Amino acid sequence: MATRANSIPHPTLVKIDPFTVADQQKGIHNRWHPDIPPVATVKPGQTFKIECIDWTGAQIGNNDCSDDIKNVDLTAIHNLSGPIAVEGAEPGDCLVVDILDVTPFEQMPWGYTGIFELENGGGLFAREFNSRACKAIWDFNGVYATSRHIPGVRFAGVSHPGLIGTAPSAELLATWNKREGGLIAEHKDAVPPVAFPPEPKGAYVGQDLPDDMREKIYKEGARTVPGREHGGNCDIKNLSRGSRCYFPVFVKGANLSVGDLHFSQGDGEMSFCGAIEMAGIITFSTSIIKGGVEKFGLKQPIFLPSPIDPLYSAKLIFEGISVDYHGDGKQYNMDATVAYKQAALNTITYLMKLGYTREQSYLLLSAAPIESHVGAIVDSPNACVTMALPLGIFEHDILPKEDGLQKRDFGQCAIRSDGVL
Repeated sequence: MATRANSIPHPTLVKIDPFTVADQQKGIHNRWHPDIPPVATVKPGQTFKIECIDWTGAQIGNNDCSDDIKNVDLTAIHNLSGPIAVEGAEPGDCLVVDILDVTPFEQMPWGYTGIFELENGGGLFAREFNSRACKAIWDFNGVYATSRHIPGVRFAGVSHPGLIGTAPSAELLATWNKREGGLIAEHKDAVPPVAFPPEPKGAYVGQDLPDDMREKIYKEGARTVPGREHGGNCDIKNLSRGSRCYFPVFVKGANLSVGDLHFSQGDGEMSFCGAIEMAGIITFSTSIIKGGVEKFGLKQPIFLPSPIDPLYSAKLIFEGISVDYHGDGKQYNMDATVAYKQAALNTITYLMKLGYTREQSYLLLSAAPIESHVGAIVDSPNACVTMALPLGIFEHDILPKEDGLQKRDFGQCAIRSDGVL
């Protein structure tokens, strides 16, 4: 018969309450700094679980209004669980991280996708759309997500951590702050900002620290918004269950941190809050390759993708080239970002012909398992990027027909209480 003695659960090293704001909880931090101590230490080969709050730290609610998106405090975002030290890891090593599972909390089977304000967060089309806050709440039912704010779609999620990385060394942190500070100086009036400098306001480390250490971390700590050499907020949807990641180690113990869990996401996460954001639980196992940075030439992490992906083989594919034909018609030279934007705008235009609003289309392309690829990056002057829309996620036929597309009424996503779009 089964016995408890031979059924030892994997330990949960960081526990959080997904309904309590981040700065009232332990084991969480929202800045990168080498002086943040580990909250736990594991041995190589040990399997363990980490609980994560959503990236905003519980600022967003399951409701039908986007005022919480409009007013979100972006100085207090990307809350990470950890750091977790790995016994024996030293600078120059490679930390191997196996992502064994990613799940939402049972008591919180929902997530959200948001369009942020032009002046507070932005997104890929912040200036083009003069973005105003909107959101979609997604309900989870097993592997599937549906939304009352974007009817007519249902898809399987590719759950993954949007943000995972090792701690920087003091030298690497100084490099980040210097180069990003220079970029900010070059574009000091940019809206939305081109980068986010260290900011004590909103900084948080959920540990008991000496006052001088806390002040130093809050003053110098790098914001967790972008991805960098150590990993960080790269939002790679294929980094899912079963993935193996190889991270460069910069400090003793590696000090791994994770957060910003996603139930699903399209390639590009275009609306800034562009995945299905969720609170949840991630399961890891780690190992160390001594001297791995030199052995593998690790300038940034490398990874093996998940062996588990939703099977959506039939797709409608939209092209984009590096000409701003949705805007002023300007010709760009081999600009893949412009080409990606045009592919996305072509897809949004098509979805609007089906009856979805621009806001619903923007949110859907951010959240669903959309695939984007660089088609060509050699044919001057036009880079070509594609965006693939899976046919199987729709409950209705969306293919082109001789008599045109059938336009339906899908309502609207959640908008601001003042009705401004």
